[in-house]
Amino acid sequence: MRIVAIAAVADNGVIGSGDDMLWHLPLDFKRFKEVTTGNTLIFGRRTHEQIGRRLPNRRLIVVTRNRDWSEEGVEVAHSIEEALELAAQTPEKICYVGGGAEIYAAAWPYLTELDLTHVHQSPEGGATFPLVTQREWTEISREPMPGFDFVQYRPTPTMT
Repeated sequence: MRIVAIAAVADNGVIGSGDDMLWHLPLDFKRFKEVTTGNTLIFGRRTHEQIGRRLPNRRLIVVTRNRDWSEEGVEVAHSIEEALELAAQTPEKICYVGGGAEIYAAAWPYLTELDLTHVHQSPEGGATFPLVTQREWTEISREPMPGFDFVQYRPTPTMT
C-alpha cells in the first residue's frame, strides 16, 4: 500500500499555527481534492476539527487518544499503527496522511512518498513538518507555481 504524507510546508518548516490556516492557496486546495478523492485520508482529531467538515468522496480515518470521540461517517483509530491497519483493508487505494504535526511524525517511518506544497513564506507557527533530508528523500518532480511549488519525493535508495 502506498502511504503518502500530503502537506503544505513553509520554507521554515511551519505547517500550522494550531488555530488557523496560515495561507490561502486555491490551487493547492484544488490539487489536494483531486489527488485525495477516492482514496483514504488519515488526520489527527484536531486537524479534522479545524477543517470543520467531513471531506466528501474519501475514506476518512481520524486518530485520537480520546476513546470516547466519534463522528458519523468517520473511522476512529487510537494510534497511527491502528489507522494504517484500517487503511490496509483497501490496499488498492492510496493512503494519504494529512496531518497535523504529531500525525506526520508518527507516520514518518511508514511513509512511501511525500507530496508537498513548498510554500515560499516563513510564518510564525508552532506546528512543523518533519525535516526532509536528501539522505532520506529524493525529489522526483517539482511543479513551480506563483508563491509555491508542488514537489514529490520518494525514499532515497540506500547503498548496501
